[in-house]
This record gives sequence, C-alpha cells and structure tokens, in this order.
Amino acid sequence: MNTRAESSGPATRAGRRVGAFAVGAAVVLMGGCRGDILDRELEAVIDRLDLAPLTRPTAAHPDMVRLGEALFFDKELSGNRDVACATCHHPMEHSADGLSLSVGTGGEGLGTSRRLGEGRRLVPRHSPEIFNRGAEQWTTLFWDGRVERIGHLPIVSPAGAMLPEGLDGVLAAQALFPVTSRDEMRGAVGDVDVRGAPNELAAIPDDDLPAVWDGLMRRLLRIEGYRDLFSGAYPELSEEALGIQHAANAIAAYETEAYWFADTPWDAYLRGDRTAMTAEAKRGALVFFGEGRCAVCHAGVLLTDQRFHNVGVPQLGPGKGDAGGADHGRALVTGREGDRCAFRTPALRNVTLTGPWMHDGAYADLEGAVRHMADPSRGLRGYNPGQLPVELRSMLVSEEEEEAILATLDPVVAEGCGLVPGEIADLVAFLEALTDPAAADLTHLAPAAVPSGLPVDGAAPRWP
Repeated sequence: MNTRAESSGPATRAGRRVGAFAVGAAVVLMGGCRGDILDRELEAVIDRLDLAPLTRPTAAHPDMVRLGEALFFDKELSGNRDVACATCHHPMEHSADGLSLSVGTGGEGLGTSRRLGEGRRLVPRHSPEIFNRGAEQWTTLFWDGRVERIGHLPIVSPAGAMLPEGLDGVLAAQALFPVTSRDEMRGAVGDVDVRGAPNELAAIPDDDLPAVWDGLMRRLLRIEGYRDLFSGAYPELSEEALGIQHAANAIAAYETEAYWFADTPWDAYLRGDRTAMTAEAKRGALVFFGEGRCAVCHAGVLLTDQRFHNVGVPQLGPGKGDAGGADHGRALVTGREGDRCAFRTPALRNVTLTGPWMHDGAYADLEGAVRHMADPSRGLRGYNPGQLPVELRSMLVSEEEEEAILATLDPVVAEGCGLVPGEIADLVAFLEALTDPAAADLTHLAPAAVPSGLPVDGAAPRWP
C-alpha cells in the first residue's frame, strides 16, 4: 500500500485539519499554552504582511459636514422628490438597505420593508455599505469600478470630460452618479413628483449629465436653508460660483465623518491588545491570511484589493446593460471578455452588519457567503434560491449563463480551498472581529428635518 500517496489526498488533509482543531481545542480547555501559540503565529503573519490599524482621516469643517448631512438625507436630490441618498444607505440598515437588490425612485417604505413601485424595476445591484469610505486608501468605487483614480491621474468616470473640476476625491465623484440614474433617483420621462409637479430632471437626455447636475443645484439654491448651508460651508464663494462639485464634496465629508467605524477587535489586536480577539477569531485570522487565501483579494488595511474578480456569485435580478438579464460587471466598463462577471472585492470592515452579501445580495447569511468563497463552483451549481425573497427567486440567470460564469472564474478561487467546518466557523469568528461595536446601532444619525421640508425616513430626534 502506498501510504505516502494516500496521505496527500484532500480528504486526508481535511482529516488532519479536523484532528488539529480538536487537539487545539483540547489544549485550550486544559488550560494549556495554545493561546500563546496562536498569538505567536498571528504576530508572525502581521509582521510578514506589515498589517496595521486603519487611521482616521483629518476631519472636515463642521459646516461642510452639516451641509453634507442635509443633502444626504434630503429627497430634493431625486427627480420625483421621493428618494434620498440615505434611502439606500440608511443608518437603520447600517449604511446599506438590507435588500438583495435596491428599490429606487417610485418605491415605498424603508429598509427590508421597502417595496417596488408600479411600473418600476429593481436597481440591478446590491446597495453597498459606505463604512470608512473616506479613508485615503480608497481609489475605486462602485461594484464595477466605474469611478476610479490611479495615482495622481484624473478621476475616471462615466462622465468622461463632463466630470466637473474641484472634486475632493473619488468619494465625492461617486456621489454625482446615483442622482443621474433613472432607476435609482432621477425617474422616468413623464414622471411627476410627490407634490404633483412635472419632474424636470427626468426630461433631460441621458447623455447630458451636466444639465442634470445644474438642475439639481437650481433646485437646492431656491431653498433658503440650503443657501445658508452652502454659504457656511463655502464662505469664499458667491452663489453663482457654486456647482454640483460643492454639493458632492459636502456629501463625501458627511459620509467620512458619520460612517467612520474602525475601532474593531482586530484593530485593537493590531495595536497590541492580545486579549481583544477570541481564540476562534485568532484561528480564523490564521485561516484568512493562510490556507483560506482570503487575503489574496481581501488585502491591506481596507481588506480589499479594490480589484475585480469573478468568484462565481449566483446572478439574479433585471441584469445590467444589454446582456439579457445577466450582469457582466467590470466588462461593462472595460469591454474586455476577461472581465466578464468580475466585481470589485468588497471591504470586510463591519461585514457582519451589512447583509445580504455579494454584489447582488445572493446570500442571506454570512456563513453561506463564506462557504461559497471556499468553493465557488460548488456554491454556484448548488445554490439554494429559497434564501431569497419570493419575488426574486425566479430572477436567477439560466444554467447556460451559469456555465459562462464558471468559464471565466478567477484562478485565485477556481479550485476552492477545501476548508472544513471548523475553519469556516473560525473564519466567521474573525469576520465578527472586524466589526466596530459602535456600528451596531446608528439610528441616531438620521436628522429630524432637512431644508426642503420633505419627510426624512427614519428620522431621529436631534441631539441637544
């Protein structure tokens, strides 16, 4: 019998890992030194990868943040005056909306109770959380990276040369585009707003983005409260000199200030507190940075390489572009077949709070998402749509499209990593250690009122 050959098989390797976990657990229960061993192993990983806590950026002026808060929660920025930035990035839903696919203009309700309006269609992708987006390390935004800055080069975006000058960075640039999307905020030709007035923004041709932005500024500056807020944030500028970039910069300043939550057990551990994480989380970190290969893509201080990978996520929804119900992701931006169904690696900070997970919210529980990443081919072929809301279960793409997804699966994940249940559980424990406890309840962030006088969804009383 060739015992050497037998010992190299995947089942045997898995068996050895199960045994190792059992032994490790026994040592801990017996009061042994397993904790010290874990710390030494993890310290070696931290040193090798030069891992460090996330550092908070310099705070913006309070008047800028105050203007950004008003704009973020005010439905005046939508064509029909019925949806705000906060609708899909709400404090009650931990800066997202809790839905697999977002519901934009024409919808009713908030968070997981929000429903599609008559004659409307779902936004094709899951609304991402916006935690820590003000970190200077961010260079790429949106699931397909259509807003991007490389080094000191100009920001690349769908607006091309129409992008206004004076933007503070990619986060400000990102804020310019949901307001131009018909499904998200702008509305359809012929719409009337909640006050019964014609939606003048919807009548603008889709390729005239500056006209949409100018129309929004005219709306805002007709309101006395906004004239005062803009004057406070930009005292050196006349009203005539104000443009959409000034509104976008204020929104970015607000997002940076309000949604900065980076005081996690993992950050505390990186600062030297060896008691900040449980033994399960430490083992999970070793899997994450080791044989799980998670850190190949979830790299750096943001836990994302900000690159694009096809990881075999089950696709659902109305699709994007003209792909017949499918969403080809990064390929829609680059035109490259190799980018088909590739999406930006999500950041993992506060990930336990921001389900459902993946670019289309395909997974209702975090452990399911982790299991998928351990073996994407199996995850895609064996996906259970029963975890989706009933109205989405018929929206899965065809088996033919699934095979096309698998054909361009990223080599990093194509073979899977064969994790056993104990390792999956420990990985989830490590992901829990990436959550700032203060992010668990953000309901106080919603202001009581906004300058337009339109209702604020989920409004909380203003702090005294």
